[in-house]
Amino acid sequence: MPDTREARLRLLRSANIGPVTYRQLIARFGSAEAALDALPMLAARGGGRAPVIADPGAVRREIAAVEKLGARYLFLEDADYPPLLAELESAPPALILRGRLDLLDRTSVAIVGARNASAAACRFARQIALGLGEAGVTVVSGLARGIDTAAHIGSIGSGTVGVIASGIDIAFPPENAELQERVAREGLLLAEQPPGTEPLARFFPSRNRIIAGLALGTVVVEAAPRSGSLITARIAAEAGRDVMAVPGSPLDPRAQGCNLLIREGATLVQGVDDVLEMIRPIDPRSVRAPASGWQGPPPEDASDGDRRLVTGLLGPVAVSVDELIRQSGLAPAVVQTVLLELELAGRLERHAGGRVSLAGSGR
Repeated sequence: MPDTREARLRLLRSANIGPVTYRQLIARFGSAEAALDALPMLAARGGGRAPVIADPGAVRREIAAVEKLGARYLFLEDADYPPLLAELESAPPALILRGRLDLLDRTSVAIVGARNASAAACRFARQIALGLGEAGVTVVSGLARGIDTAAHIGSIGSGTVGVIASGIDIAFPPENAELQERVAREGLLLAEQPPGTEPLARFFPSRNRIIAGLALGTVVVEAAPRSGSLITARIAAEAGRDVMAVPGSPLDPRAQGCNLLIREGATLVQGVDDVLEMIRPIDPRSVRAPASGWQGPPPEDASDGDRRLVTGLLGPVAVSVDELIRQSGLAPAVVQTVLLELELAGRLERHAGGRVSLAGSGR
């Protein structure tokens, strides 16, 4: 029997289960129901207590709230899940959406930048978004102040996608409530968090990975050196997507992030033609295809010796999973099994860039 929405959401909303763990559990056990049954055993092997499994009643209330809002779920296993986003190891197992999912059938470009952007930068972002829309390209952004707002305004008539860090029923910033509703009505609004979730700081990096993952390329228009926009650009680069940046005056702190990206190899952008040149001819990955789910090998059973070896290589400094595989000499699927067990036991933390550390350790 196919998984119900309730089973998938119970697995996803359970403690110690993130996007990577979800995919591995589905790959190993074949269904959310079977994975839920296996959680206590896996956590025990990882040396911890079984994670708290989401309450069925709470999940049913969430589903009812989503339906009442006129929204719906999109699961990683669904055929219409965006294929580019599915390529990310940390792709969200479930999205909540309102609007036109068909906008993601077209080539998409993300436009991001400073919240306190200059008037000139906002005008430039709006013009770029307008030009991309006229060329049949969907514009993706995060509905924040500044550059994001300008990008959505420029593309609202041709096709825009807003990705938010809150529940789909909460507008942030408040002054963008009308714009957010218009995006949901005329474009596409996406949220990873359940309805009623406030936009806490820890949700924004997760929101940024979705923005980068949906797009064939990311354009940064004004950004400080340590900004969320640069996080989005880094995720895009790690995923093999094009990163583009608009140069600015070295005297303006808001331009330092973009100038840094250009120095590190991002494409300098001076107009919409530069962006179109980077994303065409259209990458075949941008054409919709059914999401294939977990791309790596399914986890395999690990011995006690394997667990001791991998756990001994972990410590307070985050290390890449590839490095653990090299140093342990174990098969990738075995290492993934040990990490899966440790995470379910609450003993492992996952970090950006496919890195892991023992829970409570520094980054």
